[in-house]
Amino acid sequence: MLAGCHVSTQGGYKMAARRAVQVGANAFQYFPKNPRSLAVKDYDAADAAKCAAICREHGLVSIAHSPYPTNIASEDAGHRERTAISLLNDLAIAEACGSIGVVVHFGVYKGPDPLEGYRNAVITLSAVASQWNGSAKLLIENQAGDGTDMGMTIEELAQIRSLCRDPHKIGYCLDTCHLFAAGVWRGEAEAEWFAKAETLGVLGHTEAFHLNDSVYPSGARRDRHAVIGEGHIPEEGLTWLLNHPLAASKLFVMETPSGEDGTHRDQLALLQRWGDRS
Repeated sequence: MLAGCHVSTQGGYKMAARRAVQVGANAFQYFPKNPRSLAVKDYDAADAAKCAAICREHGLVSIAHSPYPTNIASEDAGHRERTAISLLNDLAIAEACGSIGVVVHFGVYKGPDPLEGYRNAVITLSAVASQWNGSAKLLIENQAGDGTDMGMTIEELAQIRSLCRDPHKIGYCLDTCHLFAAGVWRGEAEAEWFAKAETLGVLGHTEAFHLNDSVYPSGARRDRHAVIGEGHIPEEGLTWLLNHPLAASKLFVMETPSGEDGTHRDQLALLQRWGDRS
């Protein structure tokens, strides 16, 4: 099982990889730059190379997460342009760190025509993909419905990628809390969304799962992550997903609160026990 958590890059990208090793993870996620800004980062290539080397040495697999202001669907053309430039920077950093991709939210549109939001997202993703020649992918993340109606369904994920230029440079990161909050999943095993994701080709292009429990019940449309095993998503559903043969090669990365020791060590141990049930 490839499982881990989001880690800090304080001290450099190499320190992010070392933090993952220290908690017993073999996967991790990190912010490639300031998570609250779209400003391009002039990163330390040597530090990124050390991160990649540590990952190779310890069998770690990583993904990066784009900053919070990233919005591929924005009604503001200037913001979309800054988003595209920022994402290209994120991809370059991820590539240098040896990461498989950069997670990007489906996007939020506040204008009068919802279809314009989808068009904006396709145009922005296409602009980034057409300019990018590395192996790291853009990983579209499903949304919880917290503040937007966009990007909650498997159908939307499949459609947006199919309309983009260079779709081979685009994949997915599916968030369990978001699926649950959106009402797409009630936490049951053999879930309909999973079968639909397989049929529509979403699962085949999914590189990672954000494995997050939910503070609120299914359908609440509130994006609040709970410690694994302490939220509303049934253990049965999470265990089923962890052990599904079609998810065996995917990364499972937690974005949950840390445990009493300030790490995700206990939650990683729990995932391992659940994974051993296969």
